[in-house]
Amino acid sequence: MKTPTTITVLILMASILSLNSCISMGTAMTMSKHNSELHPIILIPGSGGNQLEAQLTSDYKPSSLFCHLHKGTGWYRMWFDPTVLVAPLTRCFAERMMIYYHSDINDYRNAPGVETRVPNFGSTKGMLYLDPNLKGLTEYMAPLVSSLEQLGYQDNQTLFGAPYDFRYGLAANSHPSKVGTQYLEDLKALIESAAASNNGKQVILMAHSLGGLFALQLLNRNSLSWRRQFVKHLVTLSTPWGGAVQQMLTFASGNTLGVPLVNPLLVRSEQRSSESNQWILPNPSLFRSRILLISTSNNKTYSSLDMPQFLEDIGFKEGVEPYKARILPLIEKLDKPGVPVTCMVGTDVETPHRLVYGAGGFDAEPQVDYGDGDGTVNLISLLRLESEWSGSKNQVLDVIKLPGVSHSDILKDKGALEQIIRFITEINMEYVTLKE
Repeated sequence: MKTPTTITVLILMASILSLNSCISMGTAMTMSKHNSELHPIILIPGSGGNQLEAQLTSDYKPSSLFCHLHKGTGWYRMWFDPTVLVAPLTRCFAERMMIYYHSDINDYRNAPGVETRVPNFGSTKGMLYLDPNLKGLTEYMAPLVSSLEQLGYQDNQTLFGAPYDFRYGLAANSHPSKVGTQYLEDLKALIESAAASNNGKQVILMAHSLGGLFALQLLNRNSLSWRRQFVKHLVTLSTPWGGAVQQMLTFASGNTLGVPLVNPLLVRSEQRSSESNQWILPNPSLFRSRILLISTSNNKTYSSLDMPQFLEDIGFKEGVEPYKARILPLIEKLDKPGVPVTCMVGTDVETPHRLVYGAGGFDAEPQVDYGDGDGTVNLISLLRLESEWSGSKNQVLDVIKLPGVSHSDILKDKGALEQIIRFITEINMEYVTLKE
């Protein structure tokens, strides 16, 4: 999923925006004097939102002469690797990024001979740019981090990053998920460490897209007493709480995620193999029987209730078992974490609502009918917590809508960043006021 413009205001308030801006700047200057009073922030990226490294061992069997590149040379940056732009090397990239479900262990593993690691855990360094040599093309969290630094936050002191291997996801509690579970353990340890190094102050978790799903799972897999001791607030940006119709396009036809020159069919198998991608397929409890995809070549229609049949019909039978056993029980219900949650979401951006495939089948690009959302995630999914948790006495939930802000632009749009900084400032000022 592409991880890959204005703050909601009444028109009558437009005349005082400049005054609000001055107030925000003054507040930020005040907070910079209270750096020791900042609640530490841990940033959790979305899918594809951090660097991923690999090394190829002797067990790696290249599918072509081109794929000998990087073999035996040690660790290299696999994501983002600009060689993906060259067609023969796109295939090499895809086969190395593949993960495989093993029914005998009921879990996923890397391709044979491919070892991977996530660099810079604990720091935001690996999330600023996916390739520091191509900053213009691969900028990710750099604008958000810069805005937080202007507020007084410092990397590895009050500001931390929690990157992960975004190909892997989680499964329902009764199923193993080695990589995803280890990430939650590492994230928990980082939260405790960040709090301890900041005089015991609770941590603000700020998660983009898929990162919000991981963050909520972390909270709900730990005791309520632990959550309230260590977590001040969960702030999510563009999180697909109920999946997205666009993910069906990814599985059916492949998705270049905005990377130019790449043939989506060359990366389709790799994207289908991703455990986390199944997590973001449209949720049956939310989308229900609404027709999401029409295929005229086989005269079928698919709703979110038909997902196993959809996976089989597109030629991905091996995905049916893990989807039914591991994913469906995981996404059925989102438990309230008992700590304050704020969802910031983009709205009023054309977002895939229904896909129509013609005679070319799933190898051809579909006709896309659009609805409301952030350009990637449907509005019904972005607002799922509001629809399911509203009225709860034991859960604080706020939803902030940002009209015209897309799924990825929420990390760099000026208006969105001002809203984020204003909100973080308010949380920190609560502590300063109590302290004084």
